[in-house]
Amino acid sequence: MRIVVAGASGLIGSALVGELRAGGHEVLRLVRRTPGAADERGWDPPAGRIDAGALAGADAVVNLCGAPIAGGRWSHARRQLLVNSRVEPTEVLAAAVAEQGIPLLVNASAAGYYGDKGDALVPESAPVGTGFLAGLCQSWEAATQRAADAGTRVVRLRTGHVLARRGGLVGLLKPLFFLALGAKLGNGRQYMPWIHVEDQVAAVRHLIEHDTLSGAVNVCSPNPVTNAEFTAAFGRAMHRPAPWFVPAAALRLAAGDTNGEILYSQRMAPTVLVDNGFTYRHPTLDETFSSLLG
Repeated sequence: MRIVVAGASGLIGSALVGELRAGGHEVLRLVRRTPGAADERGWDPPAGRIDAGALAGADAVVNLCGAPIAGGRWSHARRQLLVNSRVEPTEVLAAAVAEQGIPLLVNASAAGYYGDKGDALVPESAPVGTGFLAGLCQSWEAATQRAADAGTRVVRLRTGHVLARRGGLVGLLKPLFFLALGAKLGNGRQYMPWIHVEDQVAAVRHLIEHDTLSGAVNVCSPNPVTNAEFTAAFGRAMHRPAPWFVPAAALRLAAGDTNGEILYSQRMAPTVLVDNGFTYRHPTLDETFSSLLG
């Protein structure tokens, strides 16, 4: 298959390109600068422009665009950036996919869609939650509708925390735990969906290659953990104690999160993946940290 990937330079995108090519697929990367390699094609989402021929012959488009949620305090300007960096590129790609009759659009979304679900198990059928992140994800997913209306198979990836050797949450936490400053967030009882980056990209490939799958897909481990369990497992892997906690009020203040969304709980279940034969390479947290931190 010929697969065009937007957001190919990010944590997930760079790993996905390698996974798809290892599976025998041809991959082209959309870039916002002047293309400098044979596999690059240019585009400018704010201008609504994609280079002529960039999607020609494509069997699928994968859109992973979006500024990092943890990239700074949630000021008004930051929140607008989070929205614009997701919704705008999705609208541009969905329109192009619809116009060119491309059979498949795989579009990023996130666990934040569900809001705070407490201890309840959260399959893909769970309703949208409340709060800024839930509204952001709802708008993000809705931006794919033009492609769906044109008959394109649309897959929406509701992804948890992606764990990788470098970057992402592990990159943020590793220096803190090295200094014995690892801490649970608030009371630590909130569930945090997670997935090894190798399983993340293998799941995307699985969804591309199984042409009966569409709609929302929870991309996470089948073994959800609380923040306290996550913190303890990280400490074990780093051989560092993690007895501390960060008060909820301090977290909200530091993040500019007036609603406490940083402590929302999503005990996500990857129902679609499991029911459709996806096999995890790294299903447990201890094994995942051993592979990433060992």
